[in-house]
Amino acid sequence: MGGLGSLKEGSDALFILLGAIMVLAMHAGFAFLELGTVRKKNQVNALVKILTDFAISTLAYFFIGYGIAYGVNFFNGAEVLAQKSGYELVKFFFLLTFAAAIPAIVSGGVAERARFNPMLAGTFLLVGFVYPFFEGIAWNHRLGVQDWLNASFGAEFHDFAGSVVVHAVGGWIGLAAVLLLGARRGRYGKEGQISGHPPSSIPFLALGAWILTVGWFGFNVMSAQTIDKMSGLVAVNSLMAMVGGTLVALWAGKNDPGFVHNGPLAGLVAVCAGSDLMHPIGALLTGGIAGGLFVWMFTMTQNRWKIDDVLGVWPLHGLCGAWGGIAAGIFGAKALGGIGGVSFMSQLIGTLLGILIAFAGGYLVYGVIKKAIGIRLDQEDEFNGADLSIHKITATPERESGW
Repeated sequence: MGGLGSLKEGSDALFILLGAIMVLAMHAGFAFLELGTVRKKNQVNALVKILTDFAISTLAYFFIGYGIAYGVNFFNGAEVLAQKSGYELVKFFFLLTFAAAIPAIVSGGVAERARFNPMLAGTFLLVGFVYPFFEGIAWNHRLGVQDWLNASFGAEFHDFAGSVVVHAVGGWIGLAAVLLLGARRGRYGKEGQISGHPPSSIPFLALGAWILTVGWFGFNVMSAQTIDKMSGLVAVNSLMAMVGGTLVALWAGKNDPGFVHNGPLAGLVAVCAGSDLMHPIGALLTGGIAGGLFVWMFTMTQNRWKIDDVLGVWPLHGLCGAWGGIAAGIFGAKALGGIGGVSFMSQLIGTLLGILIAFAGGYLVYGVIKKAIGIRLDQEDEFNGADLSIHKITATPERESGW
């Protein structure tokens, strides 16, 4: 039995490590999606932000956030940490890649006009305190919220892979940041005219979408966290939601490549919560609705409400994530072919609580930083672009400096 137990421990550690590596790769997807969407003078900044945010997130989550969410710290000797094939460490690595998605999501919304170091400070505070506060409520029974939902409505709030915990939280924090920053200069005229800023590189945008899409199967499937709980249902539901999101975004977006490549992401965001419960047809519908929701709400925020959310992170992650939390309570029910064990009211309340904590936390963190040191590039730096203003080089310099 000892040999079988060691094999199980090693298999579990490898399983969740592979998931962590796949989600780590998704951060390259975030980087290239942003790089392809922003103007050429801000491409370097997109790449640097995602990598640096990940590094800051690691420190914040290792020393503070993981303890807040799960009551676990790593201030033991390496001999203790290496027990069970180091499973607890790689579990931290896996959940870190989720936590670090928060600033990666926000980055796309605030692109082209945010200061670098103040936003890094915001990353530390969000990943260290705000995100793990709700993560602990949803995934570790903190504060008794799950117990109350179970007693009141017959089921806990269910979010298998983070439609709400990761995506809705990231999207609503992003909305707070975008509102505090304001629109890019010249984006909206005083007489109502709108200046279009088309994507700088559709190939890079598409590459980012594809990297995210592939990595998402690690994001969802490996959320089982142990190999004996792995389910092929999660993989096929993710596939169906991705396809539904793609096709509806293609249709609703009138063949626009930006919408087409964000469509699968909208579907995948929405299916995270109920991917272990839904029938594949329910997942297809969930993803399809998300694809349409993204196209409609992206257009609405940009053109009617004049909210300059560059990558549409609030519609994509904030709204499609919230829809996913609620959809788990609809399509996860046995009456619609799901496995059951969910409550619509628990899903609704849990989703709304995540939105409240995220928007309030994001507004507080970025609001305080804005007041204290400012979060926006000055007019000249924004005009020159974040690449030259912050990193002193463009993505494609014509010649070496000093020649």
